[in-house]
Amino acid sequence: MTQKEVTQLSYEITGLAIRVHKILGPGLLESVYERCLKYELESNGYDVKQQLIVKVNYEDIEFETDMKIDLLVNDCVVVELKTVENILPIHEAQLLTYMKLLRKPQGLLINFNTTNITKSMKPFVNEYFSRLY
Repeated sequence: MTQKEVTQLSYEITGLAIRVHKILGPGLLESVYERCLKYELESNGYDVKQQLIVKVNYEDIEFETDMKIDLLVNDCVVVELKTVENILPIHEAQLLTYMKLLRKPQGLLINFNTTNITKSMKPFVNEYFSRLY
């Protein structure tokens, strides 16, 4: 994928997250938003993996961990969902770490406990994004 395609994909994911939020509103469990967003994404033709286990390479050993990402869209964008009062730096660090471990170029941190997803959503890119053209 190109940087432009990844950016467009993230834009489309954000639009569907806004749709879910408009229909459901704030105040539900993260798992409810996750299930609904997955449904919206798949209904629109995207490949979505849910609760994907994140493996860690430590020296020459690969470990399966208890870490799971919420959604991986088109094997490219990591989507981490929250239902918290405020996004904290640890939430951002978590997403950036998942992106690094999975070698994915973009991540979206979406908090559904808000009145406006667009203002609270945070996109992230890393060195894998900069390698795309």
